[in-house]
Amino acid sequence: MTAMTDDEQKEQLKSFIKRYGSPMLIGVLLALCVFFAWEWWHKNQQIKSSNLTVQYQNLLNQVNTASQDKATYQKFSTVANAIVSENPDSAQAVQAQLLLAKLAFDQKDYATAHKVLTQASNSKVDDDGLKAIVKLHLAQTLVEQNKLDDALKILNNIQVVGFTPSVEEAKGDIYVAKNDVEAAKKAYQHAWDELVKREQARELLQIKLANLGVLVADPKVDSPIHTPTQPALQPHADGS
Repeated sequence: MTAMTDDEQKEQLKSFIKRYGSPMLIGVLLALCVFFAWEWWHKNQQIKSSNLTVQYQNLLNQVNTASQDKATYQKFSTVANAIVSENPDSAQAVQAQLLLAKLAFDQKDYATAHKVLTQASNSKVDDDGLKAIVKLHLAQTLVEQNKLDDALKILNNIQVVGFTPSVEEAKGDIYVAKNDVEAAKKAYQHAWDELVKREQARELLQIKLANLGVLVADPKVDSPIHTPTQPALQPHADGS
């Protein structure tokens, strides 16, 4: 095979560029566009999440005042609803709805609290713990409206293991309201057993059990303050 001269190599390169250069360049540009678009989207999501967190924190700081001052409540409600409207499936939106429901609940407006929490329970937020909290509060709004069976249905649908004591205690409260003492004992006992496994205490639950004639021992709870053990005194050689 005859070696190409420099001029021939240059001509071949020009021909190659003319034939394939544009498609290759377009491919590279497309790849770069995809990369930078992803980087922009990711950064934008981080900024949006950060902004939402700041807005939620502001709501949290105002919630006590909003419950007492009408003007603050109106502003609070506007901001909270904007968070929910613009980012319905974000954790911050669900947290904002929990605050709105709390304000309604404190005013004994259980129907409004139920409506807000029902909307929150339909969120697609990827946080099972947050969803469980919403359902616990949702069940409570139903209890306050004497819709006890509906509340039980919601509690029975909470499958997050970490919330078992709270769920079972809430179920026990409902059974007490229904005058079903045995079911209440069973639910309270289940809640207590789970707490014992975790070495956690819940004095109010212990009182509820005692009121139903069930006495339980305090769980072993490690003290956060450890007192160093003093070594035993050794007798001197002279016996003193």
